[in-house]
Amino acid sequence: MRVVARQRSTASLRALPWIGPVLILIAAIVAFPAGYMLWTSTRDLSAYGQDRGPAGFANFRRLFAIDELGSILVHTVVWVLAVVVITLVASAALAQFLNQDFPGRTAVRLAILVPWAASVVMTTTIFEYMLDPDVGIANRFLVDIGVLDRGFGFTKQAGPAFLVAIGVAVFVSIPFTTYTILAGLQSIPGEIDEAGRVDGASSWQRYLYLTLPQLRPAMAVATIINIINSFNSLPILQVLTGSIAGFSADTTTTLTFKLIRQNQQVATAASMSVLNFGLILVIIAIYVKLIRPAGEEAR
Repeated sequence: MRVVARQRSTASLRALPWIGPVLILIAAIVAFPAGYMLWTSTRDLSAYGQDRGPAGFANFRRLFAIDELGSILVHTVVWVLAVVVITLVASAALAQFLNQDFPGRTAVRLAILVPWAASVVMTTTIFEYMLDPDVGIANRFLVDIGVLDRGFGFTKQAGPAFLVAIGVAVFVSIPFTTYTILAGLQSIPGEIDEAGRVDGASSWQRYLYLTLPQLRPAMAVATIINIINSFNSLPILQVLTGSIAGFSADTTTTLTFKLIRQNQQVATAASMSVLNFGLILVIIAIYVKLIRPAGEEAR
């Protein structure tokens, strides 16, 4: 055992010159900012960010004293789950379609990239103007065909605005997710599907029992990226729900922004950032644990 341990230590030391720069980079862009964020959350900060000394856990006590914090956490869970699940389902279907051979496939694939290439703020603003109760083209259309008697403020009330935000988030998330799943589909050998066809499996059975398990790595990457993006998403919610009074349409990310900009509670916002960071780590750890193959569990 000592010999094996010594060999591992020697191998690690030999690898250090190669992985050292990577470790320094990780420390510079991940470990240091995270540590500084944690340290800031324990400081007494003025409205302008001036450090007035240690505050202990006072910032966290003020954070948990917010009456709406529980509902904000629920909003965050609903927001992340809805955006990620709908995006994955829609993208899986779209990737399956784009994997087929049909005329104009290249043009369609390029068109899918447009929402991803465009500015998120610009895309969200377009949706906001489309749904404006007075001049929005979507509202005007619904009135013209008799669905509505007059324009409805889709982005003026917490519930509808939150649903619109979910729709926009799915719209801008689909391109990346679709291409990730499409890459996974194209890496699957055609013989697997052919074998299922020979055995008499239906199209749905072949996808469910043969294709989907092969897509697990691609789906895992897409899910984790989408969880991080949606959890930390500020532009979409800020544009669509930022003007709504109170915290009735907020997630933990928009709460952090409001604490700084509207309430000038920089220290409380710092503690909210720490809570956000902890939540995202827990969510990803649970997800990685759930999708870990059985073979890796025993190692």
